[in-house]
Amino acid sequence: MRFIHNREKGRDYVRAFLPLLVGMAIVLGSCGREKASSTASADVQEDMRAKQMLQGVWLNADDDEPVFRIVGDTIFFPDSTSLPTLFQVFGDTLVMHGASDVRYAIVRQAPHLFEFRNQAGDVVKLVKSDDTDDATLFEKSAPVAINQNLLIKRDTIFMSQGKRYHCYVQVNPTTYKVIKTTYNDEGVSVGNVYYDNIINLAVFQGAQKVFSSDFHKNDFAKHVPAEVLKQSILSDMLFSHVDEEGIHYSALICEPDSPSSYAVDVLISYNGKITFKNNKE
Repeated sequence: MRFIHNREKGRDYVRAFLPLLVGMAIVLGSCGREKASSTASADVQEDMRAKQMLQGVWLNADDDEPVFRIVGDTIFFPDSTSLPTLFQVFGDTLVMHGASDVRYAIVRQAPHLFEFRNQAGDVVKLVKSDDTDDATLFEKSAPVAINQNLLIKRDTIFMSQGKRYHCYVQVNPTTYKVIKTTYNDEGVSVGNVYYDNIINLAVFQGAQKVFSSDFHKNDFAKHVPAEVLKQSILSDMLFSHVDEEGIHYSALICEPDSPSSYAVDVLISYNGKITFKNNKE
């Protein structure tokens, strides 16, 4: 009787734990499939033959204008402001690794012909150049900044509450690069390089210094969307007005070659305290 009791008790344990065991088996099986899928993705091989066929200078088939030159695993553009871009070919997809990865569907490829769909879905037809002089169009030592890189000095004098104030602004160009993603005539994503500024603002009441500080664009991160700030420069700081609160300046954060900009109100109180107010378009 005792043996029978234990055997029945054993069956009870099995029945109790059976759902748990089945669940564990499903989870482990699922993990195994996910791992296999991940491994399969990592094992996708680049099409080196297609990559080799892309080596050289490619022209727009409609007007024979140079579009890009491919050397090794890098795409070069004739525009001096556009950064070289790494690329890969997987199956029928061209992947360009710029500020972000951009994929283009390959429509047709041959040793002297390359067709792909651009960001707008249009088919771009390129032909390979057989003129060795075309390669010289891509010879540049470094990208050229589009903004002027000028040192700007500006001062403002005013009276407030019977006291004379003198404000100084100096816009200092830097070597800090800002990469903005744009699209060329073929609808291909390219990264243009610009250089940011550091701006110094100083306020004096007579001979007494009230305020002095350098401003960087990241100082305004709470007032400008992150994606906009990333591709913008601190362009200028302009005198706005004075009131009972203090001296107001507008810090201009601008996307290069774009009408999009943010103006952040910078308030300097008469005792030297600084406050940023909500941005205005």
